[in-house]
Amino acid sequence: MIKLLFIALFGCICTVEAQLVMSKASPPPNIVFILTDDQDTLLGGMDPLVKVKKLLQDEGTTFTNMFTSTPLCCPSRASILTGRYSHNHETLNNTISGNCSSLYWQKTFETQTLAVAAQKANYRTFFAGKYLNQYGGKSVGGPQHVPVGWNQWFGLVGNSKYYNYTISDNGVPVQHGANYHEDYLTDLLANRSVDFIHNHKMRYTQPFFMMISTPAPHSPWDSAPQYSKMYENNTAPHTPSYNTKAVNKHWLVRQATHPMTKESMDYSDNAFRSRWRALKSVDDLVERVINALSKMKQLDNTYVFFSSDNGYHLGQFSLPIDKRQLYEFDLRVPLIIRGPGVSKNVTRSEPIVNVDIAPTVADIVNGGKGDFPLMMDGESLVPLLNSNNKPKWRSDFLVEYQGEGKDSPPPGCSPTWRGVSQCFPGCVCEDAYNNTYSCVRTLQPQHKVDLMYCEFTDTETFVELYNHTIDPHQLNNIKDTVDPTVLVKMNKRLIMLGLCSGKTCREQSYID
Repeated sequence: MIKLLFIALFGCICTVEAQLVMSKASPPPNIVFILTDDQDTLLGGMDPLVKVKKLLQDEGTTFTNMFTSTPLCCPSRASILTGRYSHNHETLNNTISGNCSSLYWQKTFETQTLAVAAQKANYRTFFAGKYLNQYGGKSVGGPQHVPVGWNQWFGLVGNSKYYNYTISDNGVPVQHGANYHEDYLTDLLANRSVDFIHNHKMRYTQPFFMMISTPAPHSPWDSAPQYSKMYENNTAPHTPSYNTKAVNKHWLVRQATHPMTKESMDYSDNAFRSRWRALKSVDDLVERVINALSKMKQLDNTYVFFSSDNGYHLGQFSLPIDKRQLYEFDLRVPLIIRGPGVSKNVTRSEPIVNVDIAPTVADIVNGGKGDFPLMMDGESLVPLLNSNNKPKWRSDFLVEYQGEGKDSPPPGCSPTWRGVSQCFPGCVCEDAYNNTYSCVRTLQPQHKVDLMYCEFTDTETFVELYNHTIDPHQLNNIKDTVDPTVLVKMNKRLIMLGLCSGKTCREQSYID
């Protein structure tokens, strides 16, 4: 496997002992993890979810600084499943050669997921929806492959779709068409999830762990008919970076056409509206799951997690639509947790990363005392679930990405445009082989430090550094004006995090 070149920043990752108060008389808690696809937080991605606010945010804790460690579906999902950074689980991109659901992944890291941890703790496990982008491909076992750790498996073959897809129903491929009432995937996932909750209560006494992974709001953005006319007058948010010329940024971002063409702006606006419409069915799914838990008298003893794999952009720095970039709009994702002992209607600002999900699940199923597999790079969030707790916590984390490209130039582009991918009309490309970077994102409120430092593996060895305290939209790269000693410290920290594994990813580091 090709590994990233890591160069880095400083900060602090602090090990905390998780302690969850559980009554000896109460049964082990259930866990429901709802994962969306490509849902941002900075461009209004949570706004359509009125029911989520009432049922999850008002009843739980919202983590306002939740990030993905890799802003792309398959590597991020691998991190969510394993609690490891990309350089440790070796899933680099959305291809089989990039270890996305490859045979190598299945034999190694797939045997070490949060589902396996839950099963070992005598939990009954259930998965429904999108797993990894290459899951179910013929060369990697087809739909007959059921990943280890799951008692009930209802996995989407391939990438997100809403109609005309194949589901692996416990290893049996089932074709679905384009009938809304029978095939619309978000609703079908809700149906199967509710059925599991009802049937589990009737047949089993053990606790359960459910992972429900929706296609929304990933393209092709098909909405349920009842939501298809909503938001007709909405446009993509015109943030300070919207339709701006990228200055002193990596060449891939600099090449975007500026100002954006009307075609690109219209496309971004339509994507924005369509994403919101698709999310309305996720809102319904959450309500149905909560109601089913309540009906079966399981709600008070169930943790419900809500998050996404990566963020998104819609015209920021004149890039039409996608993720993959190192900027906040692509890195920030939602995280809400409700459940027994979780503080209600509160927010927490500690920096959280997708590698923290698996340790948290493992910790809860093992009694909430800080017990999770040591090979995981993340931390358990259990100490943060009670707002009265003020544990020592990390103040920096790693972001890493391996760019994808194609050897032939995109149609209509110059023959020199080789090695790029994800291209739009006008040869505006969102990715390339050398869009390969590693970063340290540092948040130290006590020192008023809010920085991001990144290095690219390219012929420029390009560096980007942003001070989010005064530049939250990352408009001004300050690498040429900052004190050089700061760059040296950042570089050392990034090297350390880029090589970390398990405990060393959680070791403390402070700015002096």
